[in-house]
Amino acid sequence: MVNDRSCASGVCDPRRVQGLLAAPGPGKHVPKGKHEVIQIDGPGVFLAAEISKQGGSGDLTFVGLDLDGRGLWNLSYAAATNLGLTAHNAWGQSVVSGFGIKTMVLGLPTPLRFQKQLVLTVQINENGVDQVVANVLVGKAS
Repeated sequence: MVNDRSCASGVCDPRRVQGLLAAPGPGKHVPKGKHEVIQIDGPGVFLAAEISKQGGSGDLTFVGLDLDGRGLWNLSYAAATNLGLTAHNAWGQSVVSGFGIKTMVLGLPTPLRFQKQLVLTVQINENGVDQVVANVLVGKAS
């Protein structure tokens, strides 16, 4: 148990939750469709997320983040790049790439509380995605 007075800026017990979508075998790819990668029951505080995609033929993979059933982010890697979200910005979403891997980063300067549930989804609409690795940083509200 954490002493409430030791929590910085109202976020207690920060932790990382990881999810993985991997190809079902050699020479195969992650199936197209909507995949729930991470689900965290509340109450809690969302701090940030990063979702890395390896492979794919056109960056038409969408990353979605819902807090308490409300969609906060839902954008493809291609759209984020086309919109110029390739550097830190006030919108809280950016995409970076290198060595065949593209990473979507989500996070605002202020933590976001959720009461019931945080759900991170990936909608794959392209061929050739080898894997998706997601990390979400959450904490408890003080």
